[in-house]
Amino acid sequence: MTKKPLLILTGPTAVGKTALSIALAKAVGGEIISADSMQVYRGMDIGSAKITREEMSDVAHYLIDELEPEEEFHVVRFQELAKKYMDRIYEKGKIPILVGGTGFYIQAVLYDIDFTQNDGDSSYRSRLEQLAREKGNAYLHDLLAAVDKKAAQEIHANNVKRVIRALEFYHESKTPISAHNEEQRRKESPYNAAYFVLNENRQVLYERIGQRVDRMLESGLLDEVRTLKARGCTSGMVSMQGLGYKEMLDYLDGNCTYEEAVYRLKRDTRHFAKRQITWFRRERDVIWLQKENFSGSEEILAYMLDIIEHQRGITLCHKLQ
Repeated sequence: MTKKPLLILTGPTAVGKTALSIALAKAVGGEIISADSMQVYRGMDIGSAKITREEMSDVAHYLIDELEPEEEFHVVRFQELAKKYMDRIYEKGKIPILVGGTGFYIQAVLYDIDFTQNDGDSSYRSRLEQLAREKGNAYLHDLLAAVDKKAAQEIHANNVKRVIRALEFYHESKTPISAHNEEQRRKESPYNAAYFVLNENRQVLYERIGQRVDRMLESGLLDEVRTLKARGCTSGMVSMQGLGYKEMLDYLDGNCTYEEAVYRLKRDTRHFAKRQITWFRRERDVIWLQKENFSGSEEILAYMLDIIEHQRGITLCHKLQ
């Protein structure tokens, strides 16, 4: 059975994925599924650096403005929705393109990772959530490190939802979730995929991050978070754990000064970008696009198209029209 084509364009935050993804979609006859954990939320535009209607340039996008901030979004739901939209794109005779920086989401689709063993015990989950409230995120993270050191290294202590999922998995199966994920990662992908990672010199990337944060603040990030707070959004919500939102909410809640919030936002975004790059370096079969090795975006796109057609043997949809 011939595998269906799948294109992936990822990389660290602020590296410039959006513009390249539009050019790629137009060149191959593709439609884009956002692999971003924040752009899925309505009303969270500035802090998520959400693509605008103008930037979409008539290319169909999915998983943008799909949920309300009060709703929970996680890898299992992403996988379910992404596969639904991929089927829709295939039915049109087009190529789906996963675009975004959430590596675990991409991995879940690319290798069709099985999450059924981790449905969760609600009473155990409630106990863990209570522990996090009473003793803090670091305490919960230490519990994970005691049973699954590798998972603890990969999951940030403040990502409480993922820490809890990892502890739940161990509680139910007596198997580290890192071992399960590694086993799933070794699976052969059901897709004929080309997996591109756009990257840039670290110093240049960090400068771009600083500039992006400044633009977000000038565009009204604080007012956006103030509006979300007024509608009842709290720090306990998955949506409000996103970079930009948690820092500004901390300021609005009186937990830090505005200057401290901005400093933390820039620092934590740099740290996040570094973790993203580390994640992608662990992945199999990725094709690195180091921006300084190309003369510009047109040369990068030409390189990608050559790989898609001649190495992956994917027939570009625009050639069929």
